[in-house]
Amino acid sequence: MPSSSSSPTPAQASTSSASISKTSISKINVDRDKYDCRMYENKYPEVDDLVMVNVRQIAEMGAYVTLLEYNNIEGMVLLSELSRRRIRSIQKLIRVGRNEVVVVLRVDKEKGYIDLSKRRVSPEEVQKCEEKFLKSKAVHTIMRNISEKHSISTESLYEQLGWPLYKQFGHAYDAFKLAIEEPERVFGGPENPYGLDAKVLDDILVNINRRLLPQKAKIRADIEVMCYTFEGIEAIKEALRAGETLSTEQIPIKIKLVAPPLYVIFTNCFDKIQGLELLAASIAKISEKIVSFGGMLNVKMNPRVVSDVDDLELDAMMKRAEQENAEVSGDEDNSEEDDSERAS
Repeated sequence: MPSSSSSPTPAQASTSSASISKTSISKINVDRDKYDCRMYENKYPEVDDLVMVNVRQIAEMGAYVTLLEYNNIEGMVLLSELSRRRIRSIQKLIRVGRNEVVVVLRVDKEKGYIDLSKRRVSPEEVQKCEEKFLKSKAVHTIMRNISEKHSISTESLYEQLGWPLYKQFGHAYDAFKLAIEEPERVFGGPENPYGLDAKVLDDILVNINRRLLPQKAKIRADIEVMCYTFEGIEAIKEALRAGETLSTEQIPIKIKLVAPPLYVIFTNCFDKIQGLELLAASIAKISEKIVSFGGMLNVKMNPRVVSDVDDLELDAMMKRAEQENAEVSGDEDNSEEDDSERAS
């Protein structure tokens, strides 16, 4: 007896598959539209604004770019606006895929045309724009992350929180940094003036602390300290202690022995420049002290910021030195036993 429900024909299956595929693509596009958003309240930049662009294509007339801070709307840098000098090679001036700082010359909001210039931007303006872009990008990453996690549009989150913070604090990044220490001052505490859901606000604070909290820099120098006079070891100890006296609460200085005469002097601190300067001053003080005892100091590695890989290499070096010392100690013990046996 034939079944009442017939299986779909190949044509029906193909149509159904295509329908599902179109639905999936449509959903992806809707999600992308929901979370894609400009960084600033104005939909378009103003004339004379400095903006960060990404070069997409180089043509005869100039370079086609996208404005990264304005949701990748398109703009163009005319050939005549690439450089003040005669152009011998466009590739040396501008490359596809590279980010560039440019200034806005004209904006046609109705047609969506934006003319830009690279040659009218000074080195100081480049630095200023790069700093602003990095701050805006950090804010945007947090806003986008929160939007996707809570399924709310990025633009609505900007309207509710981001852009008001730009107006109040000059830049939302500065507000977020302040929120690390004083969250109530930024977000209003129980009053919740921005009308944020409690879970959304909690996640914003978690994101801010994870992404914007300053990370301590690891700074290290390697030195050799030697003294062959009568004071010897005591002179070395006193010299090293003199170097450690420059230690502060913010920049604590520590010195470890790797294997005589090699020592590492290191610190962890938020201010990298001050850390480098203090370690250099500490080395100078150690040198001054050991020289006064008739010894000497050699700098094997000047103070520099080190990575986790450097730390692993240092640990391995210290373990090797410890093992070598243990082997030497063992040889000495065996030698003493042999001497006692021969004596008996």
